[in-house]
Amino acid sequence: MPARNIYHDAVVHALTADGWTITDDPLTVSFGTRDLYVDLAAERVTVAAEKGTQRIAVEISSFLNPSPVRDLQEAVGQYAIYRALLTQGEPGRELYLAVPLRVYESLLSERFGQFIISQLQLRLLIFDVKAQRIIQWIG
Repeated sequence: MPARNIYHDAVVHALTADGWTITDDPLTVSFGTRDLYVDLAAERVTVAAEKGTQRIAVEISSFLNPSPVRDLQEAVGQYAIYRALLTQGEPGRELYLAVPLRVYESLLSERFGQFIISQLQLRLLIFDVKAQRIIQWIG
């Protein structure tokens, strides 16, 4: 099992406060002889024309290294692999990349970041580390 991200507890609290139930911590995604671990899985009952359940998986990225672009490359690589595997094992589960607000307000709000989000069709969960709250869902 991988080590937990430093923002793990903040994201768990943010999701819970937003009405989500954590179902897996971590979510094991298997393919062939390989097991990979997405940080979290959660569900929320939705009320609309029909009742249903939203299911998500969340990969948390810290962006603590000196190069935020390098961190983005690593995060997007993980995200792409997990997204591909989830289409096979859990096709109804949507994958989100959780990023701290400071990262969204800097790198991901720049033209470069917006281009990457758009071109790679990233789903983002932007969270406030201190308040342990979700600020925005993108995607």
